[in-house]
Amino acid sequence: MTQSTATLTDNQTVLDALNACVAACENCATACLHEEHVKHMVGCVLLDRDCADICALTARFVARNSPHAKHIMRECIELCQLCHNECAKHNDTHCQLCAAACKACLEACKAHLESN
Repeated sequence: MTQSTATLTDNQTVLDALNACVAACENCATACLHEEHVKHMVGCVLLDRDCADICALTARFVARNSPHAKHIMRECIELCQLCHNECAKHNDTHCQLCAAACKACLEACKAHLESN
């Protein structure tokens, strides 16, 4: 396996986690806005949106092998943790799925940072 192939393979794992997190956060935010108790979900929606945005930005930096990807990824890990913590508090299925995606994403990002 060549160096460029190994890098592509390593990047694909974290890119998949980042993109899955974007989708889960966007879905969660939309579903929260339709909840009967929507005012109770404001914190969740705000974190979902921030998390989706940082994950999308991180994916773009990783995909182009930017030397700044590590800085962005550290912020991504922080926001994924916050979003995970918030969503895990709620019993709604969409929140639980989002919490799981955020946890998987932050773990993939940590592993990616450790390997690079």
